[in-house]
Amino acid sequence: MNAIDSFNTEYMVLSELEKNSEISQRELAVKLQLSLGKINFIIKALVEKGFIKLERFIGSGNKSGYRYVFTPKGIKAKYNITLDYIKRKEADYERIAEEIKTAKESVRI
Repeated sequence: MNAIDSFNTEYMVLSELEKNSEISQRELAVKLQLSLGKINFIIKALVEKGFIKLERFIGSGNKSGYRYVFTPKGIKAKYNITLDYIKRKEADYERIAEEIKTAKESVRI
């Protein structure tokens, strides 16, 4: 996986955890179409970076149910990652729009 794919994956995981802090890693893997091992690796990395922390919660039907809690550092990181994600996607959009324009012009010969 290259740095851009890793960046996008981290963004997607953080976004899903923000939407549902009690999602299981298995559910997250299915939702993002990633392997359970990859999700586990990313979660561990986010914990090590200090972006999230894990809390066990009693209301879970699962004995090892966890809630993912964003730390202040994680909130700031999510904000910055989101801004970078938007910039990358806008640049992709502009590049693709230019490619489409060029392709359309070449067909109008």
